[in-house]
Amino acid sequence: MRKFILSCILALAMPLSILAQGWPANYGGVMLQGFYWDSQEKTNWKELTKQADELSKYFDLIWVPNSGTTSSYYHNPTSTSMGYDPCFWLRHNSSFGTEDELRTMISTYKAKGTGIIEDVVINHKNGLSDWCDFPTENVKGRNTGKEYKLSWSLADICKNDECANKYENGVQKYPVTGAEDTGDNFDGYRDLDHTSANVQHNIDVYLDFLLNELGYAGFRYDMVKGYGAEYIKKYNDASQPQFSVGEYWDNKDNVAA
Repeated sequence: MRKFILSCILALAMPLSILAQGWPANYGGVMLQGFYWDSQEKTNWKELTKQADELSKYFDLIWVPNSGTTSSYYHNPTSTSMGYDPCFWLRHNSSFGTEDELRTMISTYKAKGTGIIEDVVINHKNGLSDWCDFPTENVKGRNTGKEYKLSWSLADICKNDECANKYENGVQKYPVTGAEDTGDNFDGYRDLDHTSANVQHNIDVYLDFLLNELGYAGFRYDMVKGYGAEYIKKYNDASQPQFSVGEYWDNKDNVAA
């Protein structure tokens, strides 16, 4: 097996009580982290597809980075963005490959009994050309035939996001009106207000698209410290992934509590 793929093997044997809702009961599988930082050349969708016969013999799940098109990639296709500056949720050309290559990878592994896990970044979002200009999206699924639509406003951003403190000529540049953040602040991009009915609807649409249109098996929720844990349950109840886990990086005593 090519050693560069085996960057990290996650043996899924942690106590179920400390993991995100969505972990299958008595799960005994093993998940492979199918990438590492700046690994686009070695672990792009084409390269992973080439290794499906081998990897599917040993791994039940393969976790890949967020596949959505980022604003940096949108403006510059030579960008090496890893996907953690998310912008588009229904467009999936990225530094790891085209959406068609992604679909081929997912379907190839699925046919061999291995599920692909998407790194879902819903704590925060990046604008297309500015801090808060989230793109409107409207896509008809080629597999489901469904209309997937997303629209945004400043009411979907937490009112205590750092963008609220930007002024031009004494006027607030981004008059965001969402609720207070329900988790830890992340100052890299805009914190989404998970109490917003529109944000919740958009996330439900997004997860439906990932599972039923692209064919992902489940989710690895990025930075779950950034919003209330009850929202993970809500999103999983609506989308019904085969598997999910949350990234809760903190003091080990808090994780094991």
